Amino acid sequence: MFKSIQLIVASTVLAGGLAVSASAQDLCGGMAANGKWIGGTEAASDVATAPAALDQLALVLGGNQFVSLFTVSTPSDVRVEAAARGTGDTLIDLYDAAGNLVLSDDDSGGDGASRGETMLGAGTYCLAMRSFDGAPMTGTVRVGLTSHEPLTTGSNSTTPTDDSHDMTAMAGGVCDASTDAARINDGAAIDDELATGITASGSVDVTPYWRFTLSNAQAFTVTAQNETADPMITIYDANGGWVADNDDSDGLNSRIDFTYPMQPGDYCIAVQALNDTSLPIQITISAFDAAAALRDSYDRGEAAPPLDGSHPITDMGPLASRLRVDGLIGDKAAWYSVDVDQTGLLLVEAIDPTGNGDPYLVLFDDLGRQIAYNDDNGQTYDSMVVGRVSPGTYLIAVGQLDGYAPSMLRILTELYLPAR
Repeated sequence: MFKSIQLIVASTVLAGGLAVSASAQDLCGGMAANGKWIGGTEAASDVATAPAALDQLALVLGGNQFVSLFTVSTPSDVRVEAAARGTGDTLIDLYDAAGNLVLSDDDSGGDGASRGETMLGAGTYCLAMRSFDGAPMTGTVRVGLTSHEPLTTGSNSTTPTDDSHDMTAMAGGVCDASTDAARINDGAAIDDELATGITASGSVDVTPYWRFTLSNAQAFTVTAQNETADPMITIYDANGGWVADNDDSDGLNSRIDFTYPMQPGDYCIAVQALNDTSLPIQITISAFDAAAALRDSYDRGEAAPPLDGSHPITDMGPLASRLRVDGLIGDKAAWYSVDVDQTGLLLVEAIDPTGNGDPYLVLFDDLGRQIAYNDDNGQTYDSMVVGRVSPGTYLIAVGQLDGYAPSMLRILTELYLPAR
C-alpha cells in the first residue's frame, strides 16, 4: 500500500541512501546537504501528487538528526510524522526551502511519536527527526496529505509522561466554533493590527482560549510569553482542525511562525501553562518578520549565521591541533569559527567546570550545513560532537538548555588527522 521503505543511516561519519544533488544542498538553510529524498528521488517526492504517504526508515546515531526532503507542487494540507521503533521518543522540525521553521513537535502523535498537520505552499521542505534524549534510535518518518493514512494514532490516545506533553490534551481539547473563547480585538479582524502587533493577556484558569479573525490571507507570528508559567499553545481553524502547536520555542515561551499566508477566517488559540495556570500569559499576534525569525534561529543555534559580520562570531583562528576558549554562555547561543587546513576529524567539546549548566553544541560548515549536534555526552551534562572535515571554515554554536543560568563554559576544539 505504501512505497517501499529505504534504510538510511544518519551519523557524523556514516551515511547511506540517495543523497540530494549539488544544486539542492543549500536548501533549508543548508540542512538538505545531509538529507535524503523521501521518495528516493526528487521527482518521486512530490507529496501533492503521491497516491499514498511516503515513508523512510531512519537510524539516528550519536545525537544527530535525520533529514527527509520532499516537495509540494501545489498548496496542500500535509501531515508529517515520526515514530520510534521500541521505546524511543522522537522530535520533529519542519523547515521550508529558505530554512525557516514551519512547525515543531514532540509527542502529538501519541506514545512518544511526533505529528504535525499544516497547509504548505508549493516548494521544497525538509523534515528533521531526532531523539528526545540524544540516544541512538531507529524510527519511521512519514510525509503525506492529511487524506492519506496516518502513521501515528494521535495524541488523544495517550497520557503525557513526565518528560513529554500531549499538546492537544494539555491545552484542554479541540477548540471549534462552539468553544467559549475570548475574542481578540473585540472580534474585529486583526489584519490592520499586525504591523505593530496586537496583544491579549490572561491566565489559563480564566482564559484558556482566544479567538481571532483574518479578513485577508496573511503570514503572521503568534507568541505566548511568561516563562514562569511555561506556556504552550495550539492553534485550530474555524472547524476545530489542528493547524499548529508549540512548546518552548523561545526559552520556556512559545512561538509559532506562519511563514506563508494563512487563509482568511476564524482561528482559535488554546493555551496551557505547564507550571502555574494562575499566572497571566501574554498572547501576541504580529506580522511575520523573516529577518527577525532568522536572527532568532541564530540565537537558538538552529541555523548558522553568515560570515559577513552581520552576526557576532568569535574567530578562534587556524586549528593546527588543539584550541581552547572560555566564554560566558547565557540564554542565546554563542558562535565560534575555526579554520581547518587539512582533512580529518574535528572534535568539539563544551565543558562546564562548575557543573551548574547544561550546554549543547551544534557544528556547521561555512555554507550553513549542520554536521553534528549533541546535548549530553555520556553520563554528563557536558557536550561533544565529532565531524569529518575538509579544509575550510567551520561554525560552532554553543548554548545552554532552557532553565539554566548563564555560566562560564570551556570550548575545546581538536583536529585528528588520518594515519599515514
